[in-house]
Amino acid sequence: MKIDRNVENGKVCYALEGRLDTTTAPELERELKNDLDGATRLTLDFSKLDYISSAGLRVLLSAHKAMSRKGGMTVTNVNEMVREVFEVTGFSDILNIE
Repeated sequence: MKIDRNVENGKVCYALEGRLDTTTAPELERELKNDLDGATRLTLDFSKLDYISSAGLRVLLSAHKAMSRKGGMTVTNVNEMVREVFEVTGFSDILNIE
């Protein structure tokens, strides 16, 4: 998985490319821990994300919990396959998806 990140004035934006799974979720988790301390807003761009597993969902839930106290998190450009995973797992009811 490739992670492009932009941090500016408390706003953190990650664009993910590839697969967010058991192998790559720890990398995203490390990156988020480094950037979320001073963050007021988190945006995750999934336009190039091909797949998400339960390990990826766990990282998203953790980030959502952390950001709900600070200003919020938004997931953008979700493809049909990832959207279906969100719907089946109930994440579509939890996350702010645009």
